[in-house]
Parts: sequence; C-alpha cells; structure tokens
Amino acid sequence: MGRAALEVADIFRTHGPAWRQAQYDHLSLGQLKVMSAIEQCRSAALGGHVLRCEGCGTDLISYNSCRNRHCPKCQSRAAQRWLQARQADLLPVDYYHVVFTLPAPIAEIAYQNKATVYALLFDVAADVLLTIAADPKHLGARIGATLVLHTWGSALTHHPHVHGIVPGGGLAPDGTWRACRAGFFLPVRVLSRLFRRRFLEELQRLHEGGRLRFFGELTALAEAGAFAHWLAPLRRTEWVVYAKPPFAGPAAVLAYLSRYTHRVAISNSRLLSMDARGVTFRWKDYRARSSARRKVMTLSSAEFMRRFLLHVLPAGLHRIRHYGLLANANRRASLAAVRKLLLQPPAAATQPLDAEPHEAPATRQPTFVCRHCGRPLVIVEVLLRGTTIRGPPTVSAS
Repeated sequence: MGRAALEVADIFRTHGPAWRQAQYDHLSLGQLKVMSAIEQCRSAALGGHVLRCEGCGTDLISYNSCRNRHCPKCQSRAAQRWLQARQADLLPVDYYHVVFTLPAPIAEIAYQNKATVYALLFDVAADVLLTIAADPKHLGARIGATLVLHTWGSALTHHPHVHGIVPGGGLAPDGTWRACRAGFFLPVRVLSRLFRRRFLEELQRLHEGGRLRFFGELTALAEAGAFAHWLAPLRRTEWVVYAKPPFAGPAAVLAYLSRYTHRVAISNSRLLSMDARGVTFRWKDYRARSSARRKVMTLSSAEFMRRFLLHVLPAGLHRIRHYGLLANANRRASLAAVRKLLLQPPAAATQPLDAEPHEAPATRQPTFVCRHCGRPLVIVEVLLRGTTIRGPPTVSAS
C-alpha cells in the first residue's frame, strides 16, 4: 500500500520539535510519547528488514511500525486481528448501533479526569442498555453489547461518546430467545433520560468521594456547593442518545466495526496540505444539511497538534469493552446457548493472525509479497533500531 501524500507524522516531524519546546510544561508524558512514536513510525529509528523478491530479485527496505494505538498508520493490522476474533461472536440476528454522548460541560470535566469519567461513561451506558432491555415493558431479556469509545468530533474537538453495537434480542428469564421488534431496538427517549439520571448520580458520588480533579477555570467546582449548582442545569437539558436502523446483516456489522473499533482522531487520508497557513484537512459538519456537510478546515500547525493530542488516552484504559451476554467472563457459554436456541451450528474456532497455521507450509500465505511480480519476499537482513549518536568519551588530563 502506497504512502499517503501527507501524514500526521510529517506534521509532527516538521513542527513538533519547536512546539514541544514551547509547550513542554503543558504536555503530559503520555502526549510526548505519542508524538515520539508517530514521528519514528516506519522509519530507520525503529529498525526493520531488508526484503528480497524470490522472483524478480527486487530489494525492499521495510521499517518497523511503532504500534502505538494513536498512530494513524498502525491501526489497520490491529483492527484485522480484532475483527477475526469477533467473527465467531456474530449471531444470525439484527444488530443495532446506539450512541451515548456526553454534554459539552461534562466533556470539560472528562478531559481533566479522563480515566475516571471515560470509565464512568462506559459503565453507565452499558448499565442503561441492560436495564431498559431487561424491563418487561420493553424487551424483558438480558442482552449483550460491545461499546467503543471515541473522544473526538470530525474537527478534532473534544467530544467524548461511546458507540454501542448490540444484537437485536436477548435471553429471557425462562431461557428462551426474545427478539426485538422488527426495525426497533429500544425507546431512545427512555434510554436518554435514564442515561442522564444515572450518569449525574454517579458523577456526584465521584465528587463526594474526592475522585475528581479540577484545574484552570473549573477549579471552583472542587467545592461541593459550587459543583451542585453547576450540575443543576444538566438535569434539565436533553442528552443525546440515538439508535440507528439495524445493519444489513452480519457482514455489514463487521464492515462497520472495521471502521470504528481502531479509529484514531484523524486518518492520514483526510489530510490535504501543510503550508505556511497551517494544516488543511477534510471534515464533516453534522449540523449542516446532508448535502453541505463535507467541508475543508485549515488550522495552524500548533492548533492541529494540540487538538490531535487532546485524544491521547490514559495508559491502560481499554477503549473497546463488552457487556452482558458478550462480557469476556461468560461470552463463550452465553453465545453457545443463544446459538442452540436459534438452531445455529456452533461457531468454528477462529485463529489469531499471529498464530501458526495448521495447513502445510506450501499453502501458507507469505507475510511479504513483491509489489512488482506478486512473488514472496524473504528477509535477507535485519536492521537494528537506530541508536543515538554520541561523542567519544572525554579523556581526563593526567
């Protein structure tokens, strides 16, 4: 696959050193690590391989990837591996897409308390889905859900929300499978009201427990009375929760997941140019009419880098989580029970992409293929990671 004309890495390499020096006191260690990883990705700094074609003899140098989860170039392979593992989880039912979004005022608190508030967003969204689905007035069954965290809007602003992929049905208390009504999952208004109430309750508990931190313009919210006053209007505003129509079959679910699960704040394909004016990229304005949504934006290089780094996640925070029937602890048993009820054969075990295949070596797909003749490429030399050049040791005068 060819290199994009302009990459996030090019912007960081060109403008990053000076901007890092100017903003050093305002950048976290995690943000600095992300910048460094993206700058070095697929460059000599990370080492690589010299490959030779068995057919035409062409030599090719392939540098290693940084594998950072915020790098636009490193997520394709990770998405493929994740999707292959998820294929065995698909059921022959309708799937729905549900989105839970935090209001802008809470997004500000979320940015200063990423690990705590993002985890709360996951748990409350999942609890709301499971609670409403279990209510006999609605579905009356235990469902499963896969939630994916996104923290950005199309213009790279901070916009935390979770995308939920949910099978259209669940296990009823009597052990039968209970499907959703055709084309309808759960009432969005009910989901929105419960999401608002439960999230604000839990946010209040976090504040009472001293687990929220406030900086800058939000410093006053550390005081209990100020925080309660600040919360009051949020109890009356509408919170955005919406559900899309069901996907057109399991293949469409996988195609959707491949675009969403390992997405980063901006892909290299959206970048148009970098010049004296700044960085120009494509974005979608969802407030405009459908025909006028596609727009172009130019930001200074400093503002572009600032917005990109808004979305660096805390170390160890999982941005894909499974709940209910799809929870990791009981996924296999739950899905087996559902397939039995739906008269579907047991799913074949999938094999990770990095596992050793069972077929004979003659049928194995080569890891590297020549772009000229399609023959396999073999590794003829390993390039070690670049080492920092340093001067000779100082010789002390005797």
